[in-house]
Order: sequence, then C-alpha cells, then structure tokens
Amino acid sequence: MNMNALIEKIKKREDYHKVGMILCHNGVVRGTSRNGTPVSAVDVAADHQAIRKIVEEQKKRPGIVDILVEVNEGRLKVGDDLLTIVVAGDIREHVIPVLTDTLNSIKAQGTRKQEYS
Repeated sequence: MNMNALIEKIKKREDYHKVGMILCHNGVVRGTSRNGTPVSAVDVAADHQAIRKIVEEQKKRPGIVDILVEVNEGRLKVGDDLLTIVVAGDIREHVIPVLTDTLNSIKAQGTRKQEYS
C-alpha cells in the first residue's frame, strides 16, 4: 500500500486541473479493540465488488474527480496499514463528506475483520 503512489496517479489525470483538494485516509491496525481488549493481529477480507460499487456511487457526487481504494488483506499485525482511501475533488465541502461516507460504507459493506488477542 502506497498512498503517495495513489496521489501521483490522481495527479496524472487529464482533468487534474479540476482538483482543489486531495484527502487521504490511512487505517492502521490498532493494539486494542474498540472496547479496549488487547489485539495482536487481525484477519481482513475485502469484498472487491462491493467496494467498486461504493466507489462508483460516491464518484457521482458533486465535485468529485476520483476515489482510489486499497485494502490490505490477510493476517495483519499491529501497526500494519489496513485501508487506504484517497478522494480528489474540487472543494472541501464536497471532498470531506465523500471521504467519510466512502470510509463508513467500505467498513460496513466492503470488508470483514476478525481480531485476535
């Protein structure tokens, strides 16, 4: 997973002149679950079809130029990168909610995670 490579891919687009903001998310495996239980590793699986559908729907929103997503699948240890999302668009009022909605949808519908203590 290389966030800089995703950003460079967006910068090479012919319509990059429309971009006023690139917003990035880099999810990392935490050492504790949401309830505070220690975590040593997680297994991650992605539903690539669901993720493609989510991205295509979010790209239709006003001002969005591109959305790129990478999911690190398999057994991951604490500190490993888990999910990278890059959203490019015209203004922050368009880009910020799209990143939030894309992230929440991918977490709910596009990935499965099993934590191990």
